[in-house]
Amino acid sequence: MNIVIAPDSFKEALPAREVCAAIARGVRRAWPNTQIDMIPMADGGEGTVETLIEACGGTLMETLVCGPLGAPVTARWGLLGHPEHTAVVEMAAASGLGLVPPDRRNPMLTTTYGTGELILAALETGVDTIMLGIGGSATNDGGAGAAQAVGVRFYDGEGGICPPRLAGGYLNQVARIDISQRHPRIALTQIKVACDVDNPLCGPHGAAAVYGSQKGATPEQIATLDANLAHWAELIHREMGRTVSDIPGAGAAGGLGAGLMALFDAKLASGIELVMEAVRLAERIAAADLVITGEGRIDRQSMMGKVISGVARTAKDAGVPAIALVGSIGEGAEATLEILDSYHCINPPGMPQHQALARTAEALEAATWDVLAKR
Repeated sequence: MNIVIAPDSFKEALPAREVCAAIARGVRRAWPNTQIDMIPMADGGEGTVETLIEACGGTLMETLVCGPLGAPVTARWGLLGHPEHTAVVEMAAASGLGLVPPDRRNPMLTTTYGTGELILAALETGVDTIMLGIGGSATNDGGAGAAQAVGVRFYDGEGGICPPRLAGGYLNQVARIDISQRHPRIALTQIKVACDVDNPLCGPHGAAAVYGSQKGATPEQIATLDANLAHWAELIHREMGRTVSDIPGAGAAGGLGAGLMALFDAKLASGIELVMEAVRLAERIAAADLVITGEGRIDRQSMMGKVISGVARTAKDAGVPAIALVGSIGEGAEATLEILDSYHCINPPGMPQHQALARTAEALEAATWDVLAKR
């Protein structure tokens, strides 16, 4: 018997590698002679760097960069062992909402400059590919700050160079784009952006309108930020000959998706698809008799580019049964039974959340043993 264990992290409880270990202990209790292949997973969001280093080997790097409000932060990123010459970067490590205290959140002032510095650090190692997760941003600058960090220059209407670390509140001042000093390795490096939202850049479904309030913007500021992103889209069209405003995902991470496409020649892709490719998930599942996946909560959104859906679809395509262990079950979870054999909640009904989080490892091991003992 060969089992592939490929779960996501259980948010606020365990990283994916520890989820794997807990499930593996349960497998060994139930089926002692089983061969186990542990593959920590992620969907391109927070935790992807550590997950891919764990799953693919490689080196965890640290770089001091500009945080969302300008103060320096130490951000982690990775150089993968497989595929070789590949770096993995999370924008949340440099420009994430978690780096800004709630009382200081203001996307008029925050910048993606630090994300650009992480890209620059990766470029200077000579990698061929950068995988960039863009979830969890504190910003709404259209990627202008990140572009400045790799040498793109912006000019205002008077012909002056715009100050570094551009923020969302300043985009309407930008009148010209100059990429002549952009880092030369941008043109030689494939930048794959893990993006699992389909928001356009601006308008009622755009970056500012949908996500601005959670980043601290007032209704008045949201209107300003949206107008600034509309100006940004027009500028990119005029200066770069690129139409990005209505591309699904352009509004991801406060418009960083649009900036990456226009100024970094990046390609947007499903985060879970990028991770599955990097860890060779299909190849490893093809050799399995059973797949165990899981995440903190299963509901209708689990079918929309999350780890459970990616792993379970891969297993179904290979004709391998897949089960999911989850911390809680939400509305619409039954839709996952199209691709899962079954899902199982590891916590008893009504357990307070703080208790459930504290016992996650123990509960995963016990639930795994119980499920397998009955098969």
